[in-house]
Amino acid sequence: MYINQVFELSMVLDNERFQKILNRVCRKNRYIEENEDGYIDESLSSKGITVAYRDSQYKKKIKLIVEPRSVLDSKVLDPDRFIRKLDKRINEYFDFKYRLDDFVLSGVTFATDIDVHTHENVFSYLKVLQRIGRVKGYSPENYDCFEDVDSFCLEGNSNDIAFWLYDLEGFLVDQFHNEDIGRKKLKSMRSEVEGILRAEVRLTKPKAIRSYTNTDDVFDQITELTEKRQEIFLDVFTRIIPFGDYYKKGEAAELIRSEVKDCTLRRKMLRLVTLIPEKKSLYLAQKAMNCRNIEKVMEAFAKINLSPVTISKRHDVQYLKNLYSYLLEES
Repeated sequence: MYINQVFELSMVLDNERFQKILNRVCRKNRYIEENEDGYIDESLSSKGITVAYRDSQYKKKIKLIVEPRSVLDSKVLDPDRFIRKLDKRINEYFDFKYRLDDFVLSGVTFATDIDVHTHENVFSYLKVLQRIGRVKGYSPENYDCFEDVDSFCLEGNSNDIAFWLYDLEGFLVDQFHNEDIGRKKLKSMRSEVEGILRAEVRLTKPKAIRSYTNTDDVFDQITELTEKRQEIFLDVFTRIIPFGDYYKKGEAAELIRSEVKDCTLRRKMLRLVTLIPEKKSLYLAQKAMNCRNIEKVMEAFAKINLSPVTISKRHDVQYLKNLYSYLLEES
């Protein structure tokens, strides 16, 4: 499983220093773009860095969006080499007045592409996963960027972590539909991403980053997050997506009856399978169970490779393979 990362670095400045930097950048780069929040400088985008200037009345902030693969021009993530190159480019961009340790690591995204082979499979997985609804610690969230795209997104209730799962083909087509990129190029792009579910785990604030690192030092944080990227991604992914194959409710019940010998555990599993579509939420179904050890019930589902989340009777698909099997294929 290949995990890509995108780091967000932020620096808050007073108005005078902010305007000095912005004026200097504007003189150097006539292609700086203005948006509703301020300005975007993409002069370093080919080298993996986009610079955003938030010109708010209340807070002047410079934000760097950093893509390590582009900074290193390699899929192999060497944290030390990445930090050295990033520090050098930041230093040069700001005329040696600011460097990496002047910024706070304010966010990081861990992403992986899950190849389920066809657009139909992407749609089917998202349709069944949307039935998870709310899980412990996370609630469904709608984002403008997915308004016309099949997706399943959750926002942490208090942990500053977001989880996105979406149709990559639909997302890219929606992003480029107003741009003149040519039909041939669009067709080529679609063929490259057809059948891809993109999964993202986003740590959206410094508090979330500190929960996975043992330091406030930006150099050490980047190193630790890079080394633990797969562990962090799976920590969130497994809290949200139950392990197991997906069946219609009737077939799932038959499997439970045939595979689970413990009658008390079997009864609880059958109850959970029934409650999830009724409550429209995995978390609310688990709460309604009033079970002291719900984790034992979830482990029992995993042992027989069965997800407690079932395929809707209105959905034509009868069976979907365990989503984790695709992640293992890509390891």
